[in-house]
Amino acid sequence: MASLSQPAPGIRIDKLLWFLRLASTRTFAQEWAGEGHIRLNGRRVERPSATVRAGDILVLPMRTAVKVIEVLAIPARRGPATEAQACYRVVEPTARSNEA
Repeated sequence: MASLSQPAPGIRIDKLLWFLRLASTRTFAQEWAGEGHIRLNGRRVERPSATVRAGDILVLPMRTAVKVIEVLAIPARRGPATEAQACYRVVEPTARSNEA
């Protein structure tokens, strides 16, 4: 009998946004994910049940800017801010060259 490889553990995007303290409430995270403004690995997310795994890239529209993060680890709970921040890193946007 061949052994089947297990996929990496994942988490719903709404739960992740709440655990990482990027959304103040789970309800807001569900609405935010359902609006279609968030991108997961370059693809538009249209449902709060989309699965996120470690290594995924999220593009999040914030109030005044766009935040790009890489998920480093899946948190087990909504803990303190320092614990949440250890689970992702902000990806610096690449500088655009001005060709005129």
